[in-house]
Amino acid sequence: MMRVANAPCSWGVLEFESGAAAPSPTQVLDEIAATGYAGTELGDWGFFGTDPSSVRSDLARRQLALVGAFVAVPLTGAAGHDADVDTAVRTARLLAAASDARPLLVLADATAADPARTARAGRIGVTDLLPPTDWDAIGRRAERIARAVADATGLRTVFHHHCATYVETPDEIAALMQRTSPELLGLCLDTGHATYGGGDPLSLLTQYRDRVWHVHFKDCSRDVASRARAERWDYLTAIRHGLFCELGRGSVDFAAMLHQLNAARYDGWIVVEQDVLPSMGTPAASATRNRRFLTRLGV
Repeated sequence: MMRVANAPCSWGVLEFESGAAAPSPTQVLDEIAATGYAGTELGDWGFFGTDPSSVRSDLARRQLALVGAFVAVPLTGAAGHDADVDTAVRTARLLAAASDARPLLVLADATAADPARTARAGRIGVTDLLPPTDWDAIGRRAERIARAVADATGLRTVFHHHCATYVETPDEIAALMQRTSPELLGLCLDTGHATYGGGDPLSLLTQYRDRVWHVHFKDCSRDVASRARAERWDYLTAIRHGLFCELGRGSVDFAAMLHQLNAARYDGWIVVEQDVLPSMGTPAASATRNRRFLTRLGV
């Protein structure tokens, strides 16, 4: 049975932003539970603490499941990969010790790490694709992390395609999926990033039905996306203009997504991720609207 979770990023706790005052972990957990969600992802390392017993207790007190953790590491370049494996395994160990909900390590390429990719997010073309030898290396690195996580903790790893990274477009998703084992690495299908990355979430779900082990629900404003492409905004500018609007206000067909997930007998988590702008009110108010939208769709 599909269940619905949220994540600290919906409260402004983001891996690539700094300077803004983040809410407390207590506030985030209280409000995730109060707004009707059954689980949460871990958020940035240390945000909920690093003691598994304390994390487990904090979640149990609110009847929340810990369903995954997002870990973004650079999958290109020549240096530092050993440390990236260690980072992923450290996070996976905390997940495994703090949760009985079959949590997943959600791996991604480093977000907004390459200025050229950040500048062209949403407009990536064939000429922007990496050469095959680079894709071979990315595949090996992703598999190495997934294997290390499985060996150390028994947990599975999914890959999260993401705008402003080297795995953004349908062609790039395909390049990675073709180079990795379907038993070792699944796919975290993100509806908003798929849409702005030039794809169709429904088509991706059909194509990778057996590898979609985790789903992120995010909407994408048709008007903002069109303007961002026309005016050649970078990724962060598009975000600040409301690219990823609340569920039901953009171009993603969530009713069709849920129908297709049910047809595929998907029994994992749907995680709502929302970039909250001042015009949306508080994160809790936005989370409530998103949860009510999904309730009307039957989940």
